[in-house]
Amino acid sequence: MNVDGKQVVEMREALRQAIDEEMARDPRVFLLGEEVAEYNGAYKVTKGLLDKWGPQRVIDTPISENGFVGLAIGAAQTGLVPIVEFMSWNFSFVAFDQLVSNACKAYYMSGGRFKVPIVFRGPNGAAAQVSCQHSHAVEAIYGNLPGWIIIAPGNPYDAKGLLKAAIRNPNPVLFLENELDYGDKMEIPTEEYLVGIGQAKVILEGSDVTLVSYSRSLKFCLEVAKKAAQRGISVEVIDLRTIKPLDIGTVAHSVRKTHRVLLVEEGHMFAGICAELGFQIQTHCFGDLDAPLVRVCQKETPLPYSKPLEKECLPHVDSIFEALLMLVG
Repeated sequence: MNVDGKQVVEMREALRQAIDEEMARDPRVFLLGEEVAEYNGAYKVTKGLLDKWGPQRVIDTPISENGFVGLAIGAAQTGLVPIVEFMSWNFSFVAFDQLVSNACKAYYMSGGRFKVPIVFRGPNGAAAQVSCQHSHAVEAIYGNLPGWIIIAPGNPYDAKGLLKAAIRNPNPVLFLENELDYGDKMEIPTEEYLVGIGQAKVILEGSDVTLVSYSRSLKFCLEVAKKAAQRGISVEVIDLRTIKPLDIGTVAHSVRKTHRVLLVEEGHMFAGICAELGFQIQTHCFGDLDAPLVRVCQKETPLPYSKPLEKECLPHVDSIFEALLMLVG
């Protein structure tokens, strides 16, 4: 539905619009991956794109991530702009050598002669009972390597604007979605827009605690902020949106106001995104902190298949709220 320059769309549709618009804008842009064409995408993000753009620009690949990732990297180095869909970011590990040895290092190793304008996208983190081999949150693994831009949108508006910006960026981008977010709806503009890479956003202002997260965990954080408000606790919620480069300026500005920080991520605690973010916060805001930093992350275990155990291992509203009460207590 389009009303007064606005439209209500699901996350998958926002992503599809971004891809479609960029394919129309730039004939070098093409899409490839498993089931992206004939099947309309495993999560229907690419629905209808084959019919519109044809098999030369929307390409079904074999189940061979190492092969089609290598092909896409070569295409990017020779002037095209590939969008590579991973059916799951867990499957990117099959192409780890191509990603790590080539995609994020070619520009440096070639002395700036070979740019790699490429976007790797797909669902990241846990879905619903898909067990530990299909539930990795990969941002900390890849974030350790120089050369990547890493984006993790938490709503359809940001998903569309950030994906368009990612496709136009001359560097390799890892675009991390979440399978359980694809059906989320939101009103977004009908006219074209971009969202700046590397810019966090304050999505709820508060004065007592800064709560920082990204992607699907933001839903839980906003619920926690509502529960906290009922107890008279004012929570400021920040959406990182981009993992790398990290917008520490927006976070630090908030911390200097609230003096307390709670960090939430779906990934593991050890060497995670919250670990890096926490270190940067204490570097920039040590004198502003009235309490130690607190983190809520996935338990340090492979994710179980069991539904109650899965819930217990992942951050959720109750675990985040409990940590917040401890922080302000």
